[in-house]
Amino acid sequence: MSEGLELPTQWTHEPHTELMFRPGDQVADIDADATPGFRGKKTDAPALQQERNARFAELQEMLYANSRSGDTRSVLLVLQGMDTAGKGGIVKHVMGGANPQGIQYRSFGKPTPEELSHHYLWRIRKALPSGGHIGVFDRSHYEDVLIVRVHNLVPPDVWEPRYEEINAFERELVDGGMTLVKVAMFVSLDEQKRRLAERLERPDKYWKYNPADVDERLKWPAYQEAYQAMLDRTSTDYAPWHIVPCNRKWYSRLAITELLIEALKQLDLSWPPATFDVEAEKARLASA
Repeated sequence: MSEGLELPTQWTHEPHTELMFRPGDQVADIDADATPGFRGKKTDAPALQQERNARFAELQEMLYANSRSGDTRSVLLVLQGMDTAGKGGIVKHVMGGANPQGIQYRSFGKPTPEELSHHYLWRIRKALPSGGHIGVFDRSHYEDVLIVRVHNLVPPDVWEPRYEEINAFERELVDGGMTLVKVAMFVSLDEQKRRLAERLERPDKYWKYNPADVDERLKWPAYQEAYQAMLDRTSTDYAPWHIVPCNRKWYSRLAITELLIEALKQLDLSWPPATFDVEAEKARLASA
């Protein structure tokens, strides 16, 4: 067994098992300060993150390499969370260590007029990762049962059927060879307030501040209800949700890295064999 295959000893259980949403789990009970399944310390994080990033990059490149030989499997990481939960940090500190050729990133904001003229899944389908790639959705199709619900952008009889529609859509993706890693990221209101305040104190972070974020904080009870419904109704055996507490950025980054590693390991990847005579090519190269 090659180095890096085993779960690091700092984890008591595989994060896939530890963090999976289970029926009966309540959003109101989530401790955003917690570090479930991790018995290490913050001081362990930098070295461990570097080590696990290297393992993730190896598996990610292996996935990409196999696509050159016709393997059409892919992975989609869905990051769903309130502002300041750290979605951008995951993209930078986790995905940033991989081969960019094999990463397809998409951030979903307010729909454009063109997108609004289509079914809500139209823009999602256009952004799905191709074979051999890892797609990253910063927000996703779940906005259409979260913000749409909280802000009453469409009536309940429009958004209510979307839960089952999303389940059917994700079943289609999984049956087509895509592995979904769905992560619901939770930050406490106090920590969110601290992070927003930091953006107002640092000119290099003004661009990240949106005055509307304060308005969204006031709607947290409605969002809490919407997130609960999302988790209850769209966490399936083929595409389960994982709950990641995000007050401690170092923990959320380690946890999501491990979720990705586990997903890639489940694909039982290996390096594709040569499609040519290696020894003959060595001889040709030596005489060239």
